[in-house]
Amino acid sequence: MKIKKYPQSCLMIETNNKRILVDAGSLKYQDRFLNEWKTADIILITHKHEDHIKSDALKDINIPIYSTQEVQDTYPDIKFNIVKENDILDFDDVKIEVVKAIHGYNPLLKNGGQVFENVGYIIDDGEHRLYTTSDTICFNNDYKADIVALPVTAHGLTMSSFEASLFSKELGANLVLPIHMDNDKFPTDINYMQENFKKFNINYKVLGIEEEIEI
Repeated sequence: MKIKKYPQSCLMIETNNKRILVDAGSLKYQDRFLNEWKTADIILITHKHEDHIKSDALKDINIPIYSTQEVQDTYPDIKFNIVKENDILDFDDVKIEVVKAIHGYNPLLKNGGQVFENVGYIIDDGEHRLYTTSDTICFNNDYKADIVALPVTAHGLTMSSFEASLFSKELGANLVLPIHMDNDKFPTDINYMQENFKKFNINYKVLGIEEEIEI
């Protein structure tokens, strides 16, 4: 499994001859990204915020895009395949589980920014289970994954690194990929993150923009 990081929460996952693009957003977007995004076989969007979907880039892409009804209602010019929690998408040697996500709230989300439908995705290639959580706070679950890409930003919107450490431990994750760290309006406390990951003995890798790893 290869994982390439783009700004914020965007990942390109390549496994078993499938390329899966997650949360192709507008934050710090560069035109060159689109050339590679167009090579995806499947696009997954977790929720409606623009840092997770660059609508003007995706509207003319002839690739199946999966997301929630709320995302479809927000971007009517794009045709989405609607998913909901507990759905399973079967792409031969890759299975994708649609799982729960709860977007946090602070008053900056008033007037249209509050998220009512949010999902995460667990991508299972038979060898690895990669869980990309979306912007979520902690919640009780019985999910299992050996790799997790999860936010550490806090600010009332997502988990902090403290919650993320506990969440990843509960998943049984062997590798944590911190995401949602590129918005200057909601800066991540890097020292706090490092302290928590050390405290809880978390194996993690912070990927730079356009950096790739192979698992």
